[in-house]
Parts: sequence; C-alpha cells; structure tokens
Amino acid sequence: TPTATMDSFHRPLFGGTISGQPRKDSKVILSPSPPQKPVTPIPKMFSWLGGNSDKKKNKEVLESVSEGLRKIYKTKLYPLEEFYKFHDFHSPALDDPDFDAKPMILLVGQYSTGKTTFIRHLLEQDFPGIRIGPEPTTDRFIAVMHSQEEGVIPGNALVVDGKKQFRALSGFGNAFLNRFQCSTLPNQVLESVTIVDTPGILSGEKQRIDRGYDFTGVLEWFAERVDRIILLFDAHKLDISDEFKRCIEALAGNEDKIRIVLNKSDMVDHQQLMRVYGALMWSLGKVFKTPEVSRVYLGSFWDHPLHYDINRRLFQDEQHDLFADLQGLPRNAALRKLNDLIKRARLAKVHAYIIAELRKQMPSMIGKEKKKKELIQNLDKIFEQLQREHNISPGDFPDVNKMREKLQNYDFNKFQPIKPKLLEVVDAMLASDIARLMAQIPKEEAVVLATEGPKEQSVRGGAFSQAQEIETPFGFGKGEGFDKGANEQEWVVNRERTKADSTFESLGPIDGLLSGSKAKEHMVRSKLPNAVLGKIWKLADVDRDGQLDVDEFALANYLINLKLEGHEIPTDLPKHLIPPSKRDMAEAQVYPKLDDDDE
Repeated sequence: TPTATMDSFHRPLFGGTISGQPRKDSKVILSPSPPQKPVTPIPKMFSWLGGNSDKKKNKEVLESVSEGLRKIYKTKLYPLEEFYKFHDFHSPALDDPDFDAKPMILLVGQYSTGKTTFIRHLLEQDFPGIRIGPEPTTDRFIAVMHSQEEGVIPGNALVVDGKKQFRALSGFGNAFLNRFQCSTLPNQVLESVTIVDTPGILSGEKQRIDRGYDFTGVLEWFAERVDRIILLFDAHKLDISDEFKRCIEALAGNEDKIRIVLNKSDMVDHQQLMRVYGALMWSLGKVFKTPEVSRVYLGSFWDHPLHYDINRRLFQDEQHDLFADLQGLPRNAALRKLNDLIKRARLAKVHAYIIAELRKQMPSMIGKEKKKKELIQNLDKIFEQLQREHNISPGDFPDVNKMREKLQNYDFNKFQPIKPKLLEVVDAMLASDIARLMAQIPKEEAVVLATEGPKEQSVRGGAFSQAQEIETPFGFGKGEGFDKGANEQEWVVNRERTKADSTFESLGPIDGLLSGSKAKEHMVRSKLPNAVLGKIWKLADVDRDGQLDVDEFALANYLINLKLEGHEIPTDLPKHLIPPSKRDMAEAQVYPKLDDDDE
C-alpha cells in the first residue's frame, strides 16, 4: 500500500481548510517504510478534489484539444452536474463520442421547404431512406453519416452503439426511436460532416396531432450538440405556425449556430422577392427576441432550371457565402466544442446555486409541501436574489417556466446544500484549463495544416467540389471582375482603352510618361478613396518607376472601372492583366535570373 502522510488523515472531504497539523485527540503511528520502487497510488473516491490542482495542471500533457475537453469534463465538471442532478433538469451527461464526433448540421423547417432536397444538393446523390415530395414526406429524424457501405441503422440499434454520439436519445422512448434512423453511404462530404434531416414541422390543423414523443425536446438535444442549425423557409410559405414557433424557441441559447435560408427564391421575380424578404424579416423579428437582424441566405438549392433567371448572380453569391460558412465547420469544430462546454459549465454553476437555495429555504419538519409550492411560485424572485448575491448575469439562468415545470416532481429536502469546493474546481477549470486549451487550438491547427494541408480542414466533394471552382468556367467569379479575359490571347484592357488613350494624351505626357501628380488629378475624379487609388497605382505601375506609360495608364483606368462596377481589386496583378510590353520585365521581377558572377 502507498505510504500514508499526516495530511491524508485530516484532509476534509468538501470545503474547509487544511491545517497540515494532526488533531490533539488523535494518535497516529507511522511506521517507516523500507526503500523500494515507488508504487502507483490506488485512485481514491473524490481524489480530483484534493491536492494542489495548479501543480497537477502543469504536468498534464494533452494529446489533443478533444482529449483535453473530455478529461476536464469528466474530472471537473461532471461531479458538479451529478451532485446537483443537472442531467435531470437540463441536458444528459456527455459521452466520449460527443468530444470526437464530426461536425453536425441540423436542418429544421416546415414541410415542403426543401430540407431533404437541400441534403441531396450538398451530397449530389441520394441517401438510403430519402423521400422527396410536396406533402410531409420525411416523418423521422435521419442522421446521414459516412460509411463504406450503404445501409440504414434503426434508432434502437443506433442508441446502443458506443461509438456514436446518440446514446442519450434513448431517454425519449420507443415512440421517438421508431422515428429515428441513421442512413450511411460512401460520400466525400460526409467524411467531414454529419447531416441531420428532421420531420417537416406541421401547420394548421395537422399541428394539433400529437407526435407521440417530445419533438421540441429532441430538437433541443440536437441544438446543443450540432455545429450549425439551418432554418429553411419557402418563398411561398412564410407563415410561422405554433409548432414552428415552439421549435425555434427550443433553439434559444444557440442563436450563434443558426443560419436562415429562404429556399425556392427563383419561384418569384425580383420585385416579389423583395417583398417576400421583407415579410420574412418581419416574421422572424416576432420570434427571435434579439435586436440584431438575422442573416438570411437567398437561393434555390436544387439542380432544376431557375424559374426566374434575373437573380442568378444574387443566388450564386448567396450560395457561395453559405457554402463557405459550412466548409469552415471542421476547422472550427474544436472551438465550438470548447464554447459549448463553457456555456454548459456556467449553466451548471447557476443550477447548483438554485438547487442549494431551494434546499436551504425548505423547513425541516412541518409545512414542506406548502413551502415547496411557494418557492416554485416565487422562483423568479429567487433568480433575482441569486443574481445579486453571486453577481451572475441574467442570461446565465435557465428559462424560469421550464424550471418551474420540472421542479414539481422533486422533493426539495433531498436536494444537496452548496459545496464550495465543487464550484471552486469548476471556476479553476474555466480560468486555467479552458485558457490552456484555447491556446492549444491554433497549435493543433498548424500541425494539421503542415501534415495534411488546408483541404483536410474543410468540407470537400459533392456541391463543395473544388474542381467546379478551378477547372471549369462555371466556378464562382470565373470570367468576371479581374478574372475576365484570363484565358484569352488578347489583352483584355485593349477592348476598353480608346477613351483612356485620348485622356492620356490630353494630360500632356513627357517622353511618353505621365507623372504621378498628373495621373492623380485624373484618378481622383473617380471619387474612390485614396487608399483604393493607392492600391490601383501600385498594380498599374508595373515597372515601379513612379510614372505611367500609355499601357499602364490604360490598366489603371481599367482597374478603376472594375471597382466602380462593384468588383474587388486583386491583391497581386494577375498575369493576364500585365501589359504585353511589360510581361518580360514582370517575369524577371518574379523570377530573378542569376548573373554569371553569382553562379
């Protein structure tokens, strides 16, 4: 057995101070132990509470951020949750797969808004169990995941699989599990993310039919664990039913994950689209209780011809922005898990204060039931009291009505009193361990970038295929802006230089060169900011002599017109925009030749 120390006999279990001295009424006899190899200590119950945690933290070597999150949750946050029944009131305990799982995308919307079609558009192939139609076709939650073989895993089998992150869903019962499945297929998109399809939210008389399970509760469970929530609306179906409103309210606290898509936008012309967009923003303003305006992506996410082609460029830009956001999910997955753990820790602390306060105010003998009803009725005042006493933000407290409902079935006398040591451990975790993991994230990303490259940190394949962007003329921005004329023999500036040449001559060049001051007089007439004109000058002055010849002046005018048309100015001048007379010089600047003496 390990050699005992004096302190180990008098270390308090919860709270208090450790004097380091034996009590006067105790008799402790320590026998000297002979020299021998050190024996690994046997783990003790609540051993995570004892000792100097700062020294232990410095000795920990974490294999990855996910491993670090799992370790600090199991050893520092989970004991607090377990002690105060956090899992019964808020969220089930986290399992190991929750820390290792791929990023998840949750699609939510009323029936026939294009949720399943959206998934097919991303994957560019059907998945097992897919059903698409104008009626409410998807009647179940479907987790679409990667596998080498196509197949369907029923819900009851899925929740007992220790390698997947769905075990806690067994608490919603068989009625839900019969409406839950996992569809697996080999697809490059699913190598990076998991996509969850949901049943269409009902409206009208149909929403009054009970689904047989806690639909909003399931959505809330997924919302806490996914990386992105996409709310889909139909351009012809903007009404938010009562069930849809409850579902959106269940997503409260995860507003940073929500992206809103106005699908089937090609079904209305540009004038109607403007009115539809305004009506949607008005409806969302009544549901989302935030002063900020939600970001809405417009588009038609399927492979059918556009009904109204006038907004093609708008839809292309919106799809590019949305896909760029989704592609960044694997890169930001560790940060999202870290952020969610911080939110969970703050809620667990507040929950501990609430439970301890309810226990404190309960009588020991008479009038327990009456006092319980009084405390539940005045729960909002208890929240305000705890805010003042512990300096807690009101946003950290749970929904008071949901808390009232769940407290009805508990005996307050069985609640635990406050244990300062448990809270101190969580505070230390938030102050030290979380900060250390935050610092480790960029280092881990740098290692992945160096070993696997940037492509491994983003979603690839399907609609995200880079080949469409690079190898075909239909990629985003291809043939537009400064990319115009990239694959042509003729210098694209020559098409529009007639007016520029006459302006050049009118400014009085000397020996075919225009001074910087004279060029400035002309360029400022564009009313572009000096910072932008400075960038254009650096790009146009290819030979870096501080003057512009006729070709460079034409190039400067071409770049000015690009900016005035709303295009971006390139950081480096593309090869096809370099004046033909300067291309040998530009190549010599980029690829300097060694002289004979240098060799």
